[in-house]
Amino acid sequence: MRIGELARATGTTARALRHYEQAGLIGSGRAPNGYRVYDEAAVVRVRNIRALLEAGFTLEDVRPFLGCLDRDALGPPSAGALRIARERLAVLERRIAAQSETRDRLAAAISAAQAPARQVRGPSG
Repeated sequence: MRIGELARATGTTARALRHYEQAGLIGSGRAPNGYRVYDEAAVVRVRNIRALLEAGFTLEDVRPFLGCLDRDALGPPSAGALRIARERLAVLERRIAAQSETRDRLAAAISAAQAPARQVRGPSG
């Protein structure tokens, strides 16, 4: 299949597929006219790559998973892949905590800013 067909089949873009290929995560052959040609197995691999990226992994993080990207369900990850997954989870948890703290401060600031306005207008507004 050509790059546009693979992009449609996986819900991604041709640009992303070229990026994955440049990163060594997928491979292609060449048609006589020079167009990239992918086999059907590329659909599963690209879907798995996208699932990992959506889970917060980087393209470099995906590399240790190459051995298990060609199955419909990601197979058991290697020790290196598990380490990367734990690191990504820790990063996400820190980001969530920081965002929650920011949200709470913003909500408190809004509440404090609205309190004097309610006092001036009175309870009925």
